[in-house]
Amino acid sequence: MPGPGAGKRAMLTLATTTPGEPEIFASLQGEGPSLGRPVAFVRLSRCNLACTWCDTAYTWRFEGDNSLSWRPHRDGLAFDRKANQVTLDEAEVAARIKALGQDRLVITGGEPLLQGAALARMVALLDGMTVEIETNGTVAPHPALDPLVSQYNVSPKLKHSGNPVESAQVPERLADWASRPVAWFKFVVATPGDVDEVLALVSAHAIPRERVYLMPEGTDSETLRGRERWLAPLALEHGLRLSDRLHIHLYGDTRGT
Repeated sequence: MPGPGAGKRAMLTLATTTPGEPEIFASLQGEGPSLGRPVAFVRLSRCNLACTWCDTAYTWRFEGDNSLSWRPHRDGLAFDRKANQVTLDEAEVAARIKALGQDRLVITGGEPLLQGAALARMVALLDGMTVEIETNGTVAPHPALDPLVSQYNVSPKLKHSGNPVESAQVPERLADWASRPVAWFKFVVATPGDVDEVLALVSAHAIPRERVYLMPEGTDSETLRGRERWLAPLALEHGLRLSDRLHIHLYGDTRGT
């Protein structure tokens, strides 16, 4: 029997590397529990949050949007939507991913779970490829997508992100992610005091510490290394893991890497 949405043409909205070219590429996973693994990447466009330090603001901060005034960014940049966003049929997206020849896929954004139904149809075409999804943790997985995902990299945004706490830290969602063995938590840390906020969230939502990574905020090696010097002892002290940003060291803050 055909499943939900059968017969409908599912479209995905993706970010771009250059105008008209979707951000689908092979690389090494740069963060979290899969760090260093060869993977295929697909970056989707659109996000429900607006981090002031976001390094992929081209997925959500578009010229002419009324939201620019309340979605600030430290660089003050706004992007042309037509040049930075492309819509493709889910079958074409799947074909491009398969052509990369990898056995593991990382779906990132933006916030990928905003497009859960279309993602479910796309992932179903990937013939058993292992799938991990990067998410800010505020959106529940679509029921058709959830069984197809092997790993969620959940990155709840702390106060320094500039998002309203009630939007960025949704208690019922955090508790649900904490209960899932396939969910790993990755907190972006800018100052030593941010770790206190992480510890409060870990305690409040019963997040297992062995699934928590602390990751320095930064888009250049010097900043990352400087913050890791004080972040590593804090991770050790509190029984948490430390994640680097390998892709920044290898390729810089560039698209398609």
